[in-house]
Amino acid sequence: MIVMKSVLWGIIFSISAHILYAQNTIGLPEITNFSKKNYVAGTQNWGILQDKNGIMYFANNEGLLTFDGVFWKTYPLPNKSKVRSMAFGNDHKIYVGAEDEFGYFSPDKNGNLTYFSLKKLIHDKDSAFSDVWNICEYNGGLFFRASNKIFQYKDHSIAVYKPVSHWRFLGKSHDLLIAQDFDKGILQYHNGGWQPFLQNSALPSGALVTAFIPLEDGRSLLTTLEHGIYLIKDQTASPLYSPFLSLVSSHRIYSAVQVSPDRLALSTSLAGCYIINTRGEFIQKITKSEGLQNNNILSSFIDKNHNLWLGLDNGITSIAYNNAIKNIFPENDRESGGYTSALYNNTLYLGTSKGLYKVPVGANVSDLSYVTGKFSFVENSKGQVWNLSEINGKMLMAHHEGIFQVANNTAQRLLGNNGFWTFLPLSSISPAPVIVSGSYNGIHFLTYKNQSFQMTGAVPDFYLSSRFICIDNENTIWMSHPYRGVYRISVNNYTNASSKLYDSKNGLPVSLNNNYVYKVKNRIVVATEKGIYEYNHFKDRFEPSEYFRKLFKDIKVFLLKEDASGNIWFTSNNQLGVIDLSKSKPETVYFPELTNKMVSGFENITILNENNVLVGGETGFYHINYPKYKQNQNEISVQLRSLKAYGQSDSLIFGGYFGEVNMLKHQAIGQIPKISSQFNTLDFAFSSTLFSQQSSIEYAYFLEGFDNSWSGWTKKTEKEYSRLPYGLYRFQVKARNNFGKESAVASYSFEVLPPWYLTFWAYLYYAVLVGVLVYLAYKWQKRKFVRQQLKYREEQQKLQYLHQLELARNDKEIVRLKNEKLESEITHKNSDLASSAMHLVQKAEILNKIRTDLVKIARQTNMDDLKDDLKKMVKMVDEENKIDSDWGQFSVHFDKVHSNFLIALKEKYPNLSATELKLCAYLRMNLSTKEIAQLMNISSRSVEVSRYRLRKKLQLPSEINLFNFFLDFHVEENKS
Repeated sequence: MIVMKSVLWGIIFSISAHILYAQNTIGLPEITNFSKKNYVAGTQNWGILQDKNGIMYFANNEGLLTFDGVFWKTYPLPNKSKVRSMAFGNDHKIYVGAEDEFGYFSPDKNGNLTYFSLKKLIHDKDSAFSDVWNICEYNGGLFFRASNKIFQYKDHSIAVYKPVSHWRFLGKSHDLLIAQDFDKGILQYHNGGWQPFLQNSALPSGALVTAFIPLEDGRSLLTTLEHGIYLIKDQTASPLYSPFLSLVSSHRIYSAVQVSPDRLALSTSLAGCYIINTRGEFIQKITKSEGLQNNNILSSFIDKNHNLWLGLDNGITSIAYNNAIKNIFPENDRESGGYTSALYNNTLYLGTSKGLYKVPVGANVSDLSYVTGKFSFVENSKGQVWNLSEINGKMLMAHHEGIFQVANNTAQRLLGNNGFWTFLPLSSISPAPVIVSGSYNGIHFLTYKNQSFQMTGAVPDFYLSSRFICIDNENTIWMSHPYRGVYRISVNNYTNASSKLYDSKNGLPVSLNNNYVYKVKNRIVVATEKGIYEYNHFKDRFEPSEYFRKLFKDIKVFLLKEDASGNIWFTSNNQLGVIDLSKSKPETVYFPELTNKMVSGFENITILNENNVLVGGETGFYHINYPKYKQNQNEISVQLRSLKAYGQSDSLIFGGYFGEVNMLKHQAIGQIPKISSQFNTLDFAFSSTLFSQQSSIEYAYFLEGFDNSWSGWTKKTEKEYSRLPYGLYRFQVKARNNFGKESAVASYSFEVLPPWYLTFWAYLYYAVLVGVLVYLAYKWQKRKFVRQQLKYREEQQKLQYLHQLELARNDKEIVRLKNEKLESEITHKNSDLASSAMHLVQKAEILNKIRTDLVKIARQTNMDDLKDDLKKMVKMVDEENKIDSDWGQFSVHFDKVHSNFLIALKEKYPNLSATELKLCAYLRMNLSTKEIAQLMNISSRSVEVSRYRLRKKLQLPSEINLFNFFLDFHVEENKS
């Protein structure tokens, strides 16, 4: 009996273990891991929230951590403690609980989150508590749970609720607020107190509640750490049982969240995350094997775009759970590139750089990514698998080592002397009798007979690598070589074929490089670097395709493929896109999630149907559910996250919030900042919270008041403006996704103040300064005028003085001239006097001679009458020869000429005789000794003697010239 029980339990355990480690879905959502290096904060993340603006919040070991899709930011608490819990209040603030601390964050006037503690409202006797692990908003109040107290914050006051033993959990679902007391069990808050909640005791003793989740129809789901999951309805708990859940519970369900109406995500602390339905059945697992950083999950959250966020013991993970693009990894190491894929006999085959893998998928599966299973390696397929083609009901594999037929989990080699690229039936006949195969060194023909393929020939003298092949409606083969050109191979039968090269002479671009031939819309087209060219059968040449030019415009295409709906899939510059022709107007849709993730040069698109498009990647494959991808056009938004000003120092002008944290609010008039001119270099940071599509989002911006128009679309999430002039500005930014859908414009107004020298007070100062300067200029000008007047007067005085001097000089000159004239006149008069004197002398001499002669004649004559007459004549001569009388007249005339010289001389020297005065007069006239002797009727010797005697009387030394003496005496006389 005991043995039977052991066997039974062993079987149950084996079944349970098999269920627990059941095969996962082959398609996995994109997992984005953020390590501590990415967000630069603490390792553990205890809670996750998202506000109405889309910003994510994490209760982190180093504070409140935020993420807007681009930028991470940490807001530490004043006591630097770990944030354990978070919740939004009705007042839109974000409340946090930490170690021995709780409170809320609210933006300051600059929109920067600031912490406000509520601990000061607690009475001193209740101020001691440990970590606050849960926060719930309920009926307008906030409840904070620590292990020894529950605090109720309402109307700016705090009430305290103490447990019987200690509080283990606090949660809310619908209109129920419950708490778990270790001894009393689960209690419900009602009418200001805690009352028993469950009417039955379905929960085992010691069960620790970890989550309380609202479901439809008023039901709730209650998870426990190690004791399973329970459905709550009308205060009755019913266990949700399945063998899978029993084992999941053993891995400690630490958190749970509803990811869709019928699915839940259970996060464990030991084994990662499991997706189940509301019946407890396994759907999918996301663990370290699937790409998580670690399996220890502390918190979980589903955002408004249905992305699943996990707060880990070390890191944060975002899972694009609702994304229409899934990853498929055929092997565990995820190292091989995906080259080809095919669905054959309800089995999905994936050809990689390492070989061929397969997984059963069943029949009539709408979305292959949700198929559960595990890939297995197809034997004898090691190496690079280039193509999988189902032809005549057989699966052919083009391999690096030859042609293989795949069947019964093995690959059978049909031809092994060469590498092959692809297969195509030469005609539309079914089964196809001839198959065209492109190889590394030419084009070969396979014939199909007796349910088998045989190699029967090749295009003669054609040895080019033939990877790109298509066949037109006339069974003509077209082949392109990336570096040789495009060839047309005409086949009469598979043993007689000829080739023709088409180049620039046949309408193609001059460059033969990178020309790829395809059959699209029943047309033979060549994708070139100059656009798409289409073959004109009537002209036997290629021409630029007007039809494809309208579709692709300037897009340089590498790969073209048409799906059953007529849509044209393509690759361009490592991007995947599709020209969607399902609507009245063609629409170009890109898949930015796959940009630079395909195998460059070996891109592969396999279109099984519109729900199942497989794309080869650098590591594995990508599955696209195209209708779902088009439907998942989440609302795109953009917001300004920060504005920083740079100058001599940095300054945060705007921190990202116009109102409370959980409010949709725009900038108010009173929130327009005034920025100093010294901080006129501004950096704007903006982002969109479309987390799963970050790679597809582009931004455009416009600074009203500075830019002339909107910028071009760019991936950049920051814009810097340097040295903005003063004025009022409005920065605007918008975002768009890969569907071309644009967000509403987010704007931010601000004013750059003028520099101090252009402010009102500066202008006032300038006005005062100008007034002072004008006054000073006036005073200076006035002083200058006075100085000029003084200078003018001085100059006038100087001029007058100079004029006076000039007049004086002129007067002197006149005097001099007069003196010269007088001198000349005197000299002339002296000359006249001298002449007169000489005349007198001569007259006297003549008269004397006449008298002498008369006397002589009178003596000699005897005639009395004659003697009497002669005596009368002698008497007349004597009377005429009166020198003294003549001298008297001469002296008077001389004094008039020489300013009373004789009178002055006589006054000064009264002892001078008349003869001496005559001598003085003659000397003053500068007469020679001889002339003087004649005038005085004496000898020259007597003149010298007289001069000597005169010098004695005048007391003149011998060295003084008498003429100069008398001349000076005359000058001194004039002066006196």
